[in-house]
Amino acid sequence: MQFAYIDYVVFCTYIVVIVGAGLWVSREEEGHQKDSADYFLASKALPFWAIGASLIASNISAEQFIGMSGSGFRVGLAIASYEWMAAVTLLVIAWFFLPIYLEKEIFTMPQFLEERYDGRVRTLLAVFWLLVYVFVNLTSVLYLGALAMEEIMGTPFWLGILFLAGFATTYSIYGGLKAVAWTDVIQVAVLIGGGLLTTWFALDAYAESLGADGPVAGLSGLLENASDRFNMVLFEGELTYTDESGRTRDAYQLLPGIGVIFGGMWVANLFYWGCNQYIIQRALAARSLKEAQRGLAFAGYLKLLLPLVVVVPGIVAYALDPAAIGVADDAYPWLLGQYLSPGLRGLAFAALVAAVVSSLASMMNSTATIFTMDLYKTSRFGEEASERRLVGVGRLVSLACIAVACVMAPQLAAFDQVFQYIQEYTGFVSPGVLAVFMTGLFWSKATPGAALVSAVLSIPLSAGMKWLAPGVPFMRRMLIVFFLSVALIVGVSLLEGKGQDHPKAVDLSDVNLVGDPVYNVAAFGILGITAALYAAFW
Repeated sequence: MQFAYIDYVVFCTYIVVIVGAGLWVSREEEGHQKDSADYFLASKALPFWAIGASLIASNISAEQFIGMSGSGFRVGLAIASYEWMAAVTLLVIAWFFLPIYLEKEIFTMPQFLEERYDGRVRTLLAVFWLLVYVFVNLTSVLYLGALAMEEIMGTPFWLGILFLAGFATTYSIYGGLKAVAWTDVIQVAVLIGGGLLTTWFALDAYAESLGADGPVAGLSGLLENASDRFNMVLFEGELTYTDESGRTRDAYQLLPGIGVIFGGMWVANLFYWGCNQYIIQRALAARSLKEAQRGLAFAGYLKLLLPLVVVVPGIVAYALDPAAIGVADDAYPWLLGQYLSPGLRGLAFAALVAAVVSSLASMMNSTATIFTMDLYKTSRFGEEASERRLVGVGRLVSLACIAVACVMAPQLAAFDQVFQYIQEYTGFVSPGVLAVFMTGLFWSKATPGAALVSAVLSIPLSAGMKWLAPGVPFMRRMLIVFFLSVALIVGVSLLEGKGQDHPKAVDLSDVNLVGDPVYNVAAFGILGITAALYAAFW
């Protein structure tokens, strides 16, 4: 696919605007030295709309545009459960988790674990998160972003990796979370606006292939002709597909029926939205609890919209010409190259890059936050470190992590649906960690030793389940490991603590769990819309 001159103009304009905005908001008043609160928590001054926009910009990346569209191509709208269930999960986090986190005035999730358990739990989970961020999250985002650049612009794969890493580094290293969050406001407008344009023209192209006119007619034809791709709940044997290697796959292994709604999806979502540093860090930087809760509700509404941007294009590609696409993750780049005109192609590509760069910047900052505040500052090397030194260490760690991810990214070429790779291998860690957080937040008898057992055994339990029962869908496996982890925590805690409340237990009577009226109204709206969507596409 060839980019026209106007496409390069649009794309370069976007780059200049983002870098310029990032550097501009990073300026400090004369005489003010940026400290750790400025760099890692944006001075705790974010309003609700910046929190919501930054949450979505950080969350939506190439793994959605490329990976989720690829899964939409293979299994259809059912993959949208990750988005629509997330909208409901955000309400749970805002109502129950955030009040406790903000009451504690923490910088990081591992810091909360030390305040609730002890330093051993903090250190272990900090190391876990660093490994996941670098070797799963950063690596996969770079890989998918570079793949898109190669498919759409013809950019050599390795050059795409270096460009994306350099772009994200340019403003995020200097400005920290403030630069990331405020540029995310622009990024989310670009990625949603550009993504909707892609969906609009793809549906219009499908309508034309049917002899009709307009995207509404295209959507109507898609619902009729690709009806098997519009089931939110899949059952065993209902939808099978053949991947690029010729293997027959059962979509039920990815999205196991009713269990998606009432089972393992909750483990993945509660871990991701409630215990994940690079997501929850935006809420920790809020002006107040009210702003944080409203920000999560705003993000919830955006999540309800996102399947139209990142899933429907994959279904359109399937309906237009499934034989033209070998690897599922090629669906979205193929669509951009085939059906968008010059100028619009540049804008749509800018939307994709916006998603990639905002996620990279967020992950780099959060990785630096965890290393600096949970490992370096608590070690003998950082006990007396100045604020200036802490910021400097954070910047160096950001550079080191993105460099490692650049080296690792090409190794993901072996996967057909990278989005599912991310979900499955993050799921080796998430059940045990979520169990540690849930019992720590809401069960007063949980002990540090029990938390360590759960955290250490999460990966072996998940790997053992995968080896002993390879036919069990990974989402169901996550739920089983979560309950096993909770049982371990309860058993060890009762033995270790002899049934007594732990002295570091969270006193829920001291925490204000009451949401404000605006949040409550917004929450009921999200619940109603989600229920209607599932009813319509059951």
